[in-house]
Amino acid sequence: MRVRLVVNRAARRGSRLGDAVAAELVRRGIEVTADETVARGLDAIVVAGGDGTVAGQIPRALALGIPIGIVPLGTFNDLAHALKIPLDVADACALIAAERTRPIDVARVNDAYYATEASIGLSSRLARLQRVEDKQRFGFLAIVASLFRVAWYARTFHVDVAYEGRRERLKAMQLTIANSAHFGGVITVDDAAIDDGWLDCYCVEVKTPFDLMSIVGAIVTGRRHSVAGLRTFRARSFEVRTRRAHRISADGEPAGATPARFEVLPRALRVFVPER
Repeated sequence: MRVRLVVNRAARRGSRLGDAVAAELVRRGIEVTADETVARGLDAIVVAGGDGTVAGQIPRALALGIPIGIVPLGTFNDLAHALKIPLDVADACALIAAERTRPIDVARVNDAYYATEASIGLSSRLARLQRVEDKQRFGFLAIVASLFRVAWYARTFHVDVAYEGRRERLKAMQLTIANSAHFGGVITVDDAAIDDGWLDCYCVEVKTPFDLMSIVGAIVTGRRHSVAGLRTFRARSFEVRTRRAHRISADGEPAGATPARFEVLPRALRVFVPER
């Protein structure tokens, strides 16, 4: 098997383990190239990094019709968790060498592809505040610190969400459109999956402390359905408009601004996964 290896040296463990990934792949009989211009003869793209690095390689994988292998070196590694891909470098490389693939859905917004979630509001601002050096040094603690900064200046915004012939007018603090059951580092939803052909929209409308308690309870128990302070909708595509342009982040990376169309591409991408 011949693969193109993409290493994000700015990822949480990328600078320390990037070379080890290449060596481990070669040790398992895989031919490795880092040349971005190589396309002919590639059997897969191997991404050593976090969710944003994986998302950045989705267009190339789709264009070449080849799978993606994941060696999780990021902070959250939501896609790896959703697919039960091991965090250990040797184990992740062994999984790629086994060549078992699974088709998964991918989502698209403003011509940007993502695998787990795209957000407007708190998460989008949080992604912009993250500094590479802080994430490398402090990992999840750096994100928690930035989250407190974001929450202090949190503001609601008016948003229209159109889907399946319906339209919702909402006043949101956070709007997330998820493709996966696992996102945000800590959220796992029981009745969603990364290959179910649906997108799930979550709108946070916190008005009272009791709303916040309801949302936390829903997150802890893995419920998708609406509770006080949390509106949820399921569709294959969403049209999102806001009174003024709001920035969007997709898998932690910039993905343009509103107005925007979110859509799912069912089972469009193959990913190396463990045996079920």
